[in-house]
Amino acid sequence: MEFLLKRSLANPKYEFSYGVEDHHTGDIHSHKETRDGDHTQGEYSLHEPDGTVRTVKYSVDKHSGFNAVVEKSGHPQHKHQKNSYY
Repeated sequence: MEFLLKRSLANPKYEFSYGVEDHHTGDIHSHKETRDGDHTQGEYSLHEPDGTVRTVKYSVDKHSGFNAVVEKSGHPQHKHQKNSYY
């Protein structure tokens, strides 16, 4: 039993993913990640208030540490407010 526990701790392995799409609040984001031993990689994305999507892709290992690449896609859509006079 002790051998199996040490072996599983020595080589952790998992994967997960989830997503949220709440049109009432405008919250739209997702995240996924995998790990096999000392190497982890994943990405997450979110819809920004200006209509663009930010995606972060990352990897982690004991030699290079944490590395991320951030991408932004789409064209910003700024809402114009009308002047209000009271």
